[in-house]
Amino acid sequence: MTYREEYQKWLNSGVLTDAEEDELLSLADAETELESRFYGPLEFGTAGLRGVMGLGLNRMNLYVIRHVTEAFARVILEEDPENASQGVAICFDCRNNSAEFAREAACVMASHGISVRLFADMRPTPELSFAIRAYHCIAGINITASHNPKEYNGYKVYWSDGAQLPPAKADAIAKKMEEIDLFSDVKKMEYADAVENGLITLLGMETDETFLQKVMEQAMNPEVVQKSAQKLTIVYTPFHGTGYRLIPEALHRLGIQNLICVEEQMIIDGDFPTVKSPNPEEEASFELAIPLAKAHQAQLIIGSDPDADRVGIMVRNGEGEYEAISGNRTGVLLLDYILRTRKQLGTLPDHAAVLKSIVTTDMARAVAESYGVSCFDTFTGFKFMAEKKGQLERAGTHEVVFSYEESYGYMVGDYVRDKDAVTASLLLAEMAAYYASEHMTLLDGLELLFQRYGYYGDRTMNLVMPGIDGLQKRKNLMERLRKTPLKNIAGTRVQFILDYQNGKKTDFIAGTETNVELTGSNVLCYGLEDGTNFIIRPSGTEPKIKIYLLTKADSAKECQEKIKTYAAFVNTLQ
Repeated sequence: MTYREEYQKWLNSGVLTDAEEDELLSLADAETELESRFYGPLEFGTAGLRGVMGLGLNRMNLYVIRHVTEAFARVILEEDPENASQGVAICFDCRNNSAEFAREAACVMASHGISVRLFADMRPTPELSFAIRAYHCIAGINITASHNPKEYNGYKVYWSDGAQLPPAKADAIAKKMEEIDLFSDVKKMEYADAVENGLITLLGMETDETFLQKVMEQAMNPEVVQKSAQKLTIVYTPFHGTGYRLIPEALHRLGIQNLICVEEQMIIDGDFPTVKSPNPEEEASFELAIPLAKAHQAQLIIGSDPDADRVGIMVRNGEGEYEAISGNRTGVLLLDYILRTRKQLGTLPDHAAVLKSIVTTDMARAVAESYGVSCFDTFTGFKFMAEKKGQLERAGTHEVVFSYEESYGYMVGDYVRDKDAVTASLLLAEMAAYYASEHMTLLDGLELLFQRYGYYGDRTMNLVMPGIDGLQKRKNLMERLRKTPLKNIAGTRVQFILDYQNGKKTDFIAGTETNVELTGSNVLCYGLEDGTNFIIRPSGTEPKIKIYLLTKADSAKECQEKIKTYAAFVNTLQ
């Protein structure tokens, strides 16, 4: 079906409101916009759906939400009709239309007799993962686009372990979506009827409390917070999102006395009016937090993204300015603090393990192994970390104590299977209190780690390829790199290429080709002679190619020079 035919199908569906019909009619002569909206459906993958909001097949709207939920409901019931009684948990974030999308998803599930536990108000993503596990649900749905711009929304899908869908389940839903019509095959129950019949139950503060109890159990050394309570000041911002209530509450329960919130950004607003992007990975997002931190001479700024699964920090340096610490380095600091503290307290398991993604710094491996702890790589995404955690623990060989990836995501404990900014914020505050008790900042602590393990540098860059032709451009670049492999990057010889799509490692120096354990992901890793890893992969949620520069050197200056050199080369790839 052409995009014009799809457009006409929507106009003739008989289900559009007058306002929706008028909106589509106004686009009748806007060919580029029509093609963008109707050329094909949003692609459903292990991360679910994510896209710009608006009418159309390639947009996030009520009809697309109902369609994917219909497919998901059928998959759930076809696996086992008894799954209906286990039910699903549904959560949503602060974005425009998120609450409405969540209710629509609940009504479709209810129409199939599947019981729904729907959060009465927006909640952090990790609390959904917790609820799935705590209430023994068969699955979960989260309406969120994480840290994407305000125009976006998304549909994340979870299974009974509280983790995002594994590939086989995602493929089953995608196939089912192809089989059923967007309009005529979708069932829906009225919300009031579903509530009256007990098919939709609202979740509230009772779930918050049980979740927070688990979060607080992760505090390892609350006494150190009491010791530093008077001299430690923390500024927090949720960037208008779901962390606004639970993160301050967790920090207060920990004993943080001087917690100052960015009031303008404590206001829930899906337009994110005070930031260019609600992304803690970007320093510009902290523009309001920094002056507030300076006014109160805060040692630490904590910012969580709109669905409170990612967290970023800035730390006051010796000149009174605030420096961002990357996700890679924040993870290394947390890893060292957790392992050191648990070893001192005698709570570190005999066969402890940590997990990191393939694009995360190898400094994490060096830290872990110095404590006698195993370090395992996974593909990017916490669904893979959750899967690996389950495998290791079912086998009885290891107990995972910490998992993280460079994109500001951290996971501890057994009560969630996803990134968790609530628990991470708790541990960041405790760690800052520890260093304050030693008359040090987190920057001082990081320097000590560099002196011990060597200097590691990292930078993530994006080749943005938007629009209808962007998908083909991204595909062409990856195909070109496989057909004509890079042998030299910015003057440094490539020692090996690791293609995670076919699981082959080609070593040009040794002249060998070997198989690796991880396979099936569209990622290329170039290992350079100077120890740098140059990693390329298409983003799974945004129209871009992501490039990760990971290096090691004898000094911070040498690291910076390497990163600068390789960053300049990135721009030649387009």
